[in-house]
Amino acid sequence: MAKLPVVKGDDAIKSFERAGFYLDHWRGRHAILYHPDGCHLSVPGGKNELKPGTLRTLIRKAGLTVVEFTKLL
Repeated sequence: MAKLPVVKGDDAIKSFERAGFYLDHWRGRHAILYHPDGCHLSVPGGKNELKPGTLRTLIRKAGLTVVEFTKLL
């Protein structure tokens, strides 16, 4: 299993956008991202680092592996 990177919320949003997601709107501090295939993510934005469990869940829900996500950073 690849090591999970330490990522801030804003950097994670940019990486998911590179993976094909687009920013639809903000709801509080969370960015709501959609993919053309219907998948959606709610990513906590900001300069704070994402907790490992949160990041791993977002990566899995996006249909990516940790290695693929790391390449998008």
